[in-house]
Amino acid sequence: MAPEVKISAKNIDFFYGKTKALKDISMDIHANQVTALIGPSGCGKSTFIRLLNRMNDLIPGSRVEGRIVMDGMDINHPRTDVVDLRRKVGMVFQKPNPFPKSVYDNMAYGLIINGIRDKSFIEQRVITSLKKAALYEDIQERLNDSALMLSGGQQQRLCIARCLVVEPEVILFDEPCASLDPISTRKIEELILELKKDYTIVIVTHNMQQAARVSDYTAFMYLGELIEYDRTEKMFTVPSERMTEEYLSGKFG
Repeated sequence: MAPEVKISAKNIDFFYGKTKALKDISMDIHANQVTALIGPSGCGKSTFIRLLNRMNDLIPGSRVEGRIVMDGMDINHPRTDVVDLRRKVGMVFQKPNPFPKSVYDNMAYGLIINGIRDKSFIEQRVITSLKKAALYEDIQERLNDSALMLSGGQQQRLCIARCLVVEPEVILFDEPCASLDPISTRKIEELILELKKDYTIVIVTHNMQQAARVSDYTAFMYLGELIEYDRTEKMFTVPSERMTEEYLSGKFG
């Protein structure tokens, strides 16, 4: 039996001005599972996940058609609170992007802008989130140091912890390991597998081996279309579509 559906996208078309970037995308994203989006550069993977927290709203002239429903709520409805949506659907980007502040201030920022002022509560949430991101033991003596002094892998885990501190329900990862070395990449992958116990995760990756290692479901996209979407194990062993098989076997991409 398939796990509970957390987000359901139905017949999604997305336009940058007159350019149609996504064409009739429908997929269900399951709760407490890792869903990977794979496909060549420019196929619409990042565009699609940015619809899930309405980041594309920031692009002038963009528009979406179709419905995206999360927990029964149409996220594109005019009455949807976009700030609240982005708290529930956190995002970790390709390159670590810590603020030029201390580690602690990076972590506390999201709580403070949400109106939380209780210092002991903030401190507790900061430490808990750093532990969830498997970072606290490495940097517990450096919380007052600049976050920019951390290594690339540590900075990325800090960005994950910063996302966790506001208690999201869904975490979007847009190629989170693209700029990291193999050891840091392994740590992030182990962390993703741990986090899915508490969060629904969607990851965009160019690395097919990474998709095979960390995801429960995989979506293969090409030129703005969803070619195939299935359980990862099935897709990587007996894909239904010839184009998927050719992509996975390296014939193009």
